[in-house]
Amino acid sequence: MTTTPYPLTAIVGMADLRLALLLNAVSPAVGGVLIRGEKGTAKSTAVRGVATLMPHLAVVNNCRFSCDPAAPDPTCPDGPHEAEAGDVRPTRMVELPVGASEDRLVGALDIERALSDGVKSFEPGLLADAHRGVLYVDEVNLLHDHLVDLLLDAAAMGATYIEREGVSVRHASRFLLVGTMNPEEGELRPQLLDRFGLTVEVAASREPDERVEVVRRRLAFDEDPAAFAAKWAAEEDALRERIAAARALLPSVRLGDGALRRIAAVCAGFEVDGMRADIVTARTATALAAWAGRTDVVTEDVRQAALLALPHRRRRNPFDAPGLDEAKLDEILRQFEDEDDDPEPEPEGPDDGPQGPDDNGPDDSGPDGGPDGGGEPPQSSEGELPAPREERQPAPEPAEGEAAPQEAPAPGAAAQDAAPVAAADPFRTRKFDVPGLGEGAAGRRSRSRTPHGRTTGARRPRGALSRLHLAATVQAAAPHQRARGRTGRGLVVRRDDLREAVREGREGNLVLFVVDASGSMAARKRMSAVKGAVLSLLLDAYQRRDKIGMITFRGSGAEVALPPTSSVDAGAARLEKLPTGGRTPLAAGLLQAHEVLRVERLRDPSRRPLLVVVTDGRATGGPEPLARAARAAGLLAAGGTASVVVDCEAGPVRLGLAAELGRSLLAPVVTLDDLRADSVSALVRTVRNSNGNTSRRAA
Repeated sequence: MTTTPYPLTAIVGMADLRLALLLNAVSPAVGGVLIRGEKGTAKSTAVRGVATLMPHLAVVNNCRFSCDPAAPDPTCPDGPHEAEAGDVRPTRMVELPVGASEDRLVGALDIERALSDGVKSFEPGLLADAHRGVLYVDEVNLLHDHLVDLLLDAAAMGATYIEREGVSVRHASRFLLVGTMNPEEGELRPQLLDRFGLTVEVAASREPDERVEVVRRRLAFDEDPAAFAAKWAAEEDALRERIAAARALLPSVRLGDGALRRIAAVCAGFEVDGMRADIVTARTATALAAWAGRTDVVTEDVRQAALLALPHRRRRNPFDAPGLDEAKLDEILRQFEDEDDDPEPEPEGPDDGPQGPDDNGPDDSGPDGGPDGGGEPPQSSEGELPAPREERQPAPEPAEGEAAPQEAPAPGAAAQDAAPVAAADPFRTRKFDVPGLGEGAAGRRSRSRTPHGRTTGARRPRGALSRLHLAATVQAAAPHQRARGRTGRGLVVRRDDLREAVREGREGNLVLFVVDASGSMAARKRMSAVKGAVLSLLLDAYQRRDKIGMITFRGSGAEVALPPTSSVDAGAARLEKLPTGGRTPLAAGLLQAHEVLRVERLRDPSRRPLLVVVTDGRATGGPEPLARAARAAGLLAAGGTASVVVDCEAGPVRLGLAAELGRSLLAPVVTLDDLRADSVSALVRTVRNSNGNTSRRAA
């Protein structure tokens, strides 16, 4: 496998991505960049390419924490450092794997040596390696919550603290955070999202000529990486020199009051939370001016900085698409046209490459590409997020007691689809969890054995000891002190005495929705309420770090509308476009759910499922439809699937069929009204499994 990185200047197009990375190379204070885009769009390739262009660093000799010789950290674990010239080395780019352990990230203390020998032995982690460099997280949206918490602490404090049973270590940890993600796999936690200074969206080009150039360059690189890199060496050197020149100019750039007022007006106009947006936009505008070779920030710098720094800070809930209304941005900036405290921009703009905007150099190949693709933000896709809630204009609804439309009268008649109905506003739902104690991925729904949480017991270590249970260790060692010849005050501890803590926390589950989209649900008011309820449950799943899936049944069968995924946005989009009409093949929906869960148990056996069936309980089509539905429900119950039935039946006459389904599934039944967390009609909900065990959750 080659160690030669693909040259950044050889990537076709993707001007916004290259600009965001280069601005961070000019001014690390910008705060990093989050790269969002579909798979195969050269996100990782661009990050590795810019790392080779970063200036070299002076570091203290033999310091594992990359202390600056000019200002060494007085609390460095390898210190104190005497005044010395130090070494010069390239800036490091440290990659954080999604599945890394806590000790690999923050470092490991040897608890055994600390107890038996009184020696503080510390092995630095990735945060120490990344100090004064780049910390790169590929698929950052899949990072486990406990690692996200550690990243947030380090980013906020500029230092890493390791505490293990009274033994503590602290070291400086300031790094440029760069992450890539595919939005289809789920969104980031808002706290971590805000820590990225800039964000860009990339997508593969749809232009054949540009795609041909992408493939041509990639094949040439794979055939002979060294020769390909040599071909682009001159452009790489020119870009490296321009970064160094912009860094040298940066302290001289003036951010005038006029530019500051523009920044404040833009951030206030887009109603971003907090003041970090203003600060990042100001730093980005300053870096843009330095990149363009100017010492004054102009209006165009503010505009470009806002387009990079604000889109990901405008989300109000997980279903809001990131983005910025450029027309509104221009309207806000036009209010300052009469102010003349900013000089005219230079002919060369901040987006121009090192050879100028009209050069036919390698950066001008088109708007798109890279060794794996890349380019303009996607305009639309099947997974497009729903429109903001306030823009929906539902059609007039029938009266509350109006009968639902009848299903197709003839067995072979084609089902008449009703137009998709907008969902009602989401609300905070009751919490449902899976009974028992799991061992799945960290989350916020069901009880689980986790590396974090409250201590519930002790056991012998499995591998390296990281979570010492001190009381249990002392209790195990105490009976053997006389036999071991103890003479002093210290406790003689052997390896066999060590005990690690067993902790209990919360896990995320697979929440599989089975939604009735048949004609019996097609009354507009009812379907709007049903979609609002499912949307609320989707929001709850997002907050509890669940995976979700969705099955719909109508007409002649059931289909998997959304395979299990971490992308709640995709679930909301499928729900928004869900049509209704036709017969009610309830049994088909339940059998499809059984098959999906069977496959998911093979893929991820530790993630326990929660089945949410949204229906009025009716079943039509074929002989004995209700009996077949009951048998399908019994199959799910026999497999131990924890379930909840959301009863959508409405009107003055109710058949209670959803309650019958609940009994077959061994599941609680809640109405749409009971689903609300502020409802007082049902204070306790019970989820039963196939063995009759129960888990009671207070409202």
